Amino acid sequence: MQSRFKNKVAFVTGGGSGIGAATAHRLAQEGANVIICGRSQAPLEDVVESIRQQGGSAHAVQVDVSNEEAFVGALEQTAKQYGGLDILVNNAMAFSYGSIEEMSTQDWHSNFSTSVDGTFWGTRTAIKLMKAKGGAIVNLASICGELGTPMMAGYSAAKAAVINFSRAAAAEGAPNNIRVNVVIPAIVDTPATAGMLSDDETHKKTTRLIPMGRVGRSDELASAIAFLASDDASYVTGACLPVDGGRAAVLITAMD
Repeated sequence: MQSRFKNKVAFVTGGGSGIGAATAHRLAQEGANVIICGRSQAPLEDVVESIRQQGGSAHAVQVDVSNEEAFVGALEQTAKQYGGLDILVNNAMAFSYGSIEEMSTQDWHSNFSTSVDGTFWGTRTAIKLMKAKGGAIVNLASICGELGTPMMAGYSAAKAAVINFSRAAAAEGAPNNIRVNVVIPAIVDTPATAGMLSDDETHKKTTRLIPMGRVGRSDELASAIAFLASDDASYVTGACLPVDGGRAAVLITAMD
């Protein structure tokens, strides 16, 4: 595999599993020195060990990105320790499930503290750290941020905020060669979605909504993220890239 990220320093949030772990593996395979963070140390260490066994460079830091002081401090320490920050992937997410009628204010805010606040704090800090020599920020949104999703109103609103925030950040970062882009997945086979897809009937109903007839894989999202983080996308900023098997492209999906 080519070394597009040789000598680059990359920070990936939510790196202990799913899309974050796959992204960390992909960036490390292509030469990046990858730092991953998450709420739980053990999964992070497992990912780091796996990357190192494959010859990559990886390090873990236990950080909850909804904690501003801790997250900003981790990014600043990374830049200090490794000589800068070239890539930030804001992947960490959290959501509550339930009707608007029954949703508490606390549940509503819980959707924003990680996806929106964390993305803002990370992006703001990265822009400061990247200002001298440029860099790439990739924020993870969701198809829920583009299409209304019953029982997930808070998450849908939060991911919609991530999309438009990223566009504004791209405009501000462009003069300093700081690119900000968004990847928009639909359903991806990760530990976070395992419960949703646990029975055959639900899995069949889900895949019928997707023109390609299957859910996505974490490595497929990682490939898109790696592209946007690389110099192959040197003239791409403010873009929102759907990686969803065609889900958002159609009004009516195939029905049995």
